[in-house]
Amino acid sequence: QPAVSKSWFHFVSGLEFDLATNLVGQPLVRQQVMKGVREFLENPNPVKPLVMSFHGSTGTGKTYVSSMLIRYLFQSGLQSPYVHHFSPIVHFPHAEQIEQYKESLRRWIQGNLTNCGRSAFLFDEMDKMHPGLIDVIIPFLGPSWVVYGTNYRKAIFIFISNAGGEQINNVTLALWRARKDREEISLQDLEPAISKAVFENPQSGFWKSGIINEHLIDFVVPFLPLKHHHVKQCVVSELVQQGLKIRPGVVQEVADSIPYFPEEEKLFSSTGCKTVASRISFFF
Repeated sequence: QPAVSKSWFHFVSGLEFDLATNLVGQPLVRQQVMKGVREFLENPNPVKPLVMSFHGSTGTGKTYVSSMLIRYLFQSGLQSPYVHHFSPIVHFPHAEQIEQYKESLRRWIQGNLTNCGRSAFLFDEMDKMHPGLIDVIIPFLGPSWVVYGTNYRKAIFIFISNAGGEQINNVTLALWRARKDREEISLQDLEPAISKAVFENPQSGFWKSGIINEHLIDFVVPFLPLKHHHVKQCVVSELVQQGLKIRPGVVQEVADSIPYFPEEEKLFSSTGCKTVASRISFFF
């Protein structure tokens, strides 16, 4: 069964602590995710499911946060029978079979919500999703009471996408040049850029989607590019996880071995914390 029968307070404070301790350099993510989860779980009768869309470039923590959230919500985390993970490359690879995919996706979600209203659906790599496919889930996302005879308002939908990452990076960089620290960046600073990149882009899975037109996404969650000191934090936690000694020299070297952009200032990691784990072995 989903673990959410635990007291909300216990769940929310556990997640909040974990995000604060283990998620590196993402103040906006913490704020948005906690707001969404807290409001949603405290409401015994939500009007609609919780729908969040995670955006940012590689290695900034999108998958990490979604699996952390799922781990708190469901006892066996991503392995739970109530958690459903879709990847366009694995599940919907062929453009010519889109009608078939629509039908099976709709049936799959409907069937699983009939089984358990408190289910979670993760859609990975939304930027690689065939435009139009995702719209079959619109009836499940909106604030109506019953869809196909299913009470589905306690479900959680998370969309994950690299789309918008470049725009988030550009805005962060521009603000840095204007002497605004990344800790001071607000959602309002980023939303217009994300919308343009994600929702108005013909290559995006959200292209002309009713999900956008009907405002069914409750929380757009931007993941900022990571700076050198964030990468060092990632190296330290990776060393701890691998049970290795934390030597400042090694931490520095691993962090230095990662590519940074823009070319002249070398401010932000091009791969976030993505390659940290694999690089550590070079230094031991």
